[in-house]
Amino acid sequence: MSVCPFEWRYGSDEMRKIWSLQNRLKVMVEIERALLKALVEAGLIPRVNYEELRKVEVNPREVLELERELKHDVMAFTEALRSKLDPETGKYVHLGATSYDIVDTAWALQIRDALALIYDKLKRVIEKLSCMAIEYKDLVSLGRTHGQWALPITIGFKFANYVYELTRSYERLRETERRVVRLKMSGAVGTMAAWGGKGLLIEKIVAEELGLEPHVISTQVAPRDGFAELISNLAILSSVLDRFALEVRELSRPEISEIVEGVEKGQVGSSTMPHKANPIISEKISGLAKVARGLVVSELENVPLWHERDLTNSSSERIIIPHQFLILDEQLESMLKLLRKLIVNRDAIRRNLEKAGCVNLAERVMVYLTLRKGLARNDAHKLVMNSVREYGSLEEALKGELGKYLSESELKELCDPTTYLGNVSEIIDRTIRYAEETLGVRFNQCTDTRR
Repeated sequence: MSVCPFEWRYGSDEMRKIWSLQNRLKVMVEIERALLKALVEAGLIPRVNYEELRKVEVNPREVLELERELKHDVMAFTEALRSKLDPETGKYVHLGATSYDIVDTAWALQIRDALALIYDKLKRVIEKLSCMAIEYKDLVSLGRTHGQWALPITIGFKFANYVYELTRSYERLRETERRVVRLKMSGAVGTMAAWGGKGLLIEKIVAEELGLEPHVISTQVAPRDGFAELISNLAILSSVLDRFALEVRELSRPEISEIVEGVEKGQVGSSTMPHKANPIISEKISGLAKVARGLVVSELENVPLWHERDLTNSSSERIIIPHQFLILDEQLESMLKLLRKLIVNRDAIRRNLEKAGCVNLAERVMVYLTLRKGLARNDAHKLVMNSVREYGSLEEALKGELGKYLSESELKELCDPTTYLGNVSEIIDRTIRYAEETLGVRFNQCTDTRR
């Protein structure tokens, strides 16, 4: 019976496979094989057939049954593994290692595979947003701060901001990977004592076999600050996706209707209100982000362990690490779907600009009064602010004190939002270059942003 929604609702098959118990056991077998090879090459044990482990599959049910008896998951695993090997090979399985040499190294290998999936999907999201930033580079729209009309921007500029933030998350995860995806192979308290002075050689051989750099030093476990950093940075990425989803949800309001999540034919918005077309993908992205942020606190609690370690991290990490990756996997898949369905409503954007009139260009008027009419900046600010509040619009305010400084023709020229965009075009170009350089790609095919 399925209980966890991640088993059937959220996350891709590829990500679920990485975190499946079957795959975890397969990874652990590979680590034990690498350790046996190292023990042989270091001259600590006879030349056993460690290569036979490549053909071994450990049954999850068998391990779970043994764990119920032994009350220890790694001992249950090593017993199950040994039973499938030649006795001479099996007698040396796990020699000198502690449980978390296997567990933490397995985490590292699984995290490496999971991050590869995240990078691929995140790159695709960034590329689609970059293409949309280019496509809508010159589409002028209202900017909004505090939910109120602000200076004009372009829709391309809006998309480019997310390109930047998501690229920073990509960069952050790459940096974190160097600290987390590492070999932990150092024995019971980290001193490698069981290997009689050959611990560093064994570590080196295992590291080469698994393609991992080793931790410089550890206790019985790899340092948990790295895990906390990873979960935190995944939550930051989740929150940036949430921010984009929230923007879509806000702009999808019927009274705004500028950027809308499209609906599929036959898609139901409400079980009782037939007219509804809800932004369900965006809302799912935002909902999952709440869980992602919550997992950060639990992983931070795993940093302070007793002395050389205790077991309080184990149970929570079994939940935290796979689920955080499954959350991000689902969010990125949903984001790709959302971008394909996204509708940019040019008519609504134009209508809202017209509705704002010149109010959202009040800064421009203030600057003009300062630079061209000689008013002190703060006096110009006060004049424009009071004029808007008294007359409701700058056009009407020409009847009052503002009319002493501005003519209708001057105000009309100042009220053109298409000529008050600053360096928007150059900033978008700079953002795209940054994303391309960070991701090591070129966005050369942006003719169809829905591909």
